[in-house]
Amino acid sequence: MSMNTNKVASQPKEIIIPELLTVRDLADLLGVSPIQIIKILMTNGMLASINQQIDFDTAAIVAAEYNVETRRPFPEASAEETQESELTSWQRLLAGEAKEDLSPRPPVVTILGHVDHGKTSLLDAIRHANVAGGESGGITQHIGAYQVKHNDRRITFLDTPGHEAFTAMRSRGAHTTDIAVLVVAADDGVKPQTIEAINHARAAHVPIIVALNKVDKPNARPEFVKQELSDQGLVSDEWGGDIMIIPVSAKKQQGLEDLLEGILLLADEIGVQANPNRAAVGAVLEGKLDKRRGPVATVLVQNGTLYTGDIVVVGATWGKVRALEDENEKRHRTAPPGTPAVIIGLHDVPAAGDRLEVVSDERTARAIAQKRSDEARAAVQVVQRRPLSLDEISARIREGQAKELAIVLKTDVQGSIEPIVNSLQRLIVGEVRLNIIHAAAGNITESDVSLAVASEGTVLGFRVNVDGAAQRIADDENVAINIYEIIYNLIDDVEKAMKGLLDPVYQPKVLGQAEVRAVFNIPKLGRVAGCMVTEGIIRRNARVRVWRGDKMLREGGFASLKRFEKDVREVREGFDCGVRVEGFDEVEIGDRLECFFMERQALE
Repeated sequence: MSMNTNKVASQPKEIIIPELLTVRDLADLLGVSPIQIIKILMTNGMLASINQQIDFDTAAIVAAEYNVETRRPFPEASAEETQESELTSWQRLLAGEAKEDLSPRPPVVTILGHVDHGKTSLLDAIRHANVAGGESGGITQHIGAYQVKHNDRRITFLDTPGHEAFTAMRSRGAHTTDIAVLVVAADDGVKPQTIEAINHARAAHVPIIVALNKVDKPNARPEFVKQELSDQGLVSDEWGGDIMIIPVSAKKQQGLEDLLEGILLLADEIGVQANPNRAAVGAVLEGKLDKRRGPVATVLVQNGTLYTGDIVVVGATWGKVRALEDENEKRHRTAPPGTPAVIIGLHDVPAAGDRLEVVSDERTARAIAQKRSDEARAAVQVVQRRPLSLDEISARIREGQAKELAIVLKTDVQGSIEPIVNSLQRLIVGEVRLNIIHAAAGNITESDVSLAVASEGTVLGFRVNVDGAAQRIADDENVAINIYEIIYNLIDDVEKAMKGLLDPVYQPKVLGQAEVRAVFNIPKLGRVAGCMVTEGIIRRNARVRVWRGDKMLREGGFASLKRFEKDVREVREGFDCGVRVEGFDEVEIGDRLECFFMERQALE
């Protein structure tokens, strides 16, 4: 396919593509119109909108149409680049700090790895608290932050989800950490999500420690798994590499002391430091709306110290810190660097990944938050009001011909929205289009149901409740509300619903056959076939095909079906009957009648 007419003079030879990006972003990188990208996707069987996210592999196929090479955003760094490029988010925060102002802080550790390899169970064993038991389906549903003590030193753990639906959140976890603990099951080895976790840690230039879990199992193969890890570039220090591979058993609580000791040794080696004597800077791990406490956010203080009473700006919202709590709801006056804390006092629920900054007064905070909110609103309006080209109008008309499933999504925490939306947007079912018209954290309210009514859509909830007023409106307006505890159940049901909107596919299913053994000319009726049912059933309300040899002469309905002058609904095998085929009088002895009905096919 030639695309020369769509290229511009500044067409790049190579572009860097993240794991997920929108069609618009890809068009900007290639320097072409988004409509050209949409056309290429359509020729490859994918119907996408301008703001739909596509993965790296799909983007690479599109880029190849323009003879542009693609690569992921974490290439091998040269020796000259290493000193400049290998900076974690923490190190970039400290770039302007004087060395004499820095002091040690708790290392922040992210637990990564394949689902069911024991990440939450390992953290549970370390904390001596039943985290895994409280999670739905045994799968961690959102990022949690916890601190443990070892040799009078604190370590902060971020427990990132292991299910593939949370890829984006796992990436965020890797970018807010000092050390990544990669949990690999000794009896299962390296899996696709293991490799994915390795890539996320490398992209953030975060050092890795491997926790080789389940070594107590009789079918454990630690040496084989070490070889698999070596193939991925993680060579054990026992084999001359620089990666600590520590055998552990979460179930038997073996090797946990060695793992914690290894974390502290690596933290000392990389120099985990911060300036506690400055205004706090941090990142939001999750946000939610609490009925009792209002908007709350779990934040990780990255530099400086956060105090009760501080005025903070968090993304497009702000507030005064009324209380600081740890994971056990115990209140503290301060949160030093490297410490997770739940803050109470914000005016709205922030988004996971928002930056927290302490400012001097409320007036400043309000002005910054208002400016960010206005900018976000203006950006949306610009997109909505932008004049459309003829190609875009044509594309929208084509999309309008496709059926649409409209969804209002409500989740327990802000951090759950992104992975759910990303998973839903990857669903492709024929020409059915998925439209997520609203996604937010909090319980399902009247306004959510009203929006679904106006959009002729449905309401999905993830670990939330339904307000009484919302349920009454839903009952009155016949709006479906479905609540889920497990992410993949939600995804599966949406996919089934999309398949239900496809135009049904019907296939003929034969009920029986009859042979014409006599033909009678009946006045005012025409030719009636005297038949013997040779197989199955002949049914009055089914359809019939008339065959003469290998040639089909007629397909239609039954004008009449009789036995001994009596109208009947069906005639079974071995019995004779009189048949008139609707609109067909040319039946002859020896013809074969095939009775069938059209059966709707189940969608795979």
